[in-house]
Amino acid sequence: MNRLNWFEVSPNGAKALMGVHHYVTKNTNLPEQLIHLVFLRVSQINGCAHCIDLHSRDLRKTMSVEKVALVPVWHEVSHLFSDQECAALAWAEEVTLVSETHASDAAYTAASGAFGDQDLVDLTIAIAAMNAFNRLGAPFRMPVPVKA
Repeated sequence: MNRLNWFEVSPNGAKALMGVHHYVTKNTNLPEQLIHLVFLRVSQINGCAHCIDLHSRDLRKTMSVEKVALVPVWHEVSHLFSDQECAALAWAEEVTLVSETHASDAAYTAASGAFGDQDLVDLTIAIAAMNAFNRLGAPFRMPVPVKA
């Protein structure tokens, strides 16, 4: 079943969300690879096929296929990820699942130990933005380009 193309139906809404995306990817001190890593993990949790495909492709430009494939189980292979990547992935999970985790003090302490104040806020904005995109992409079934 075809669903609405939310970009076309609400171009002003799409433009507003893209503004946040642009801020996170172009106007913060967060490394691009770290942003895409967080975008991928959030999208995996939320089950947004379009975003999983997109951010996996982005990461494969700078990261091995094997490492990208192991993002869902990063806890088990944390030696493959830097301390900052681990902290970002943990915070992404904590914030994405906030209704369950309530952004625990332990998680906040770990994240704030790995990031300065501005970077932690910017990381949290990145996580929130990807959650917003996923909450549009998954319900409206944004297409995934199929390659055989």
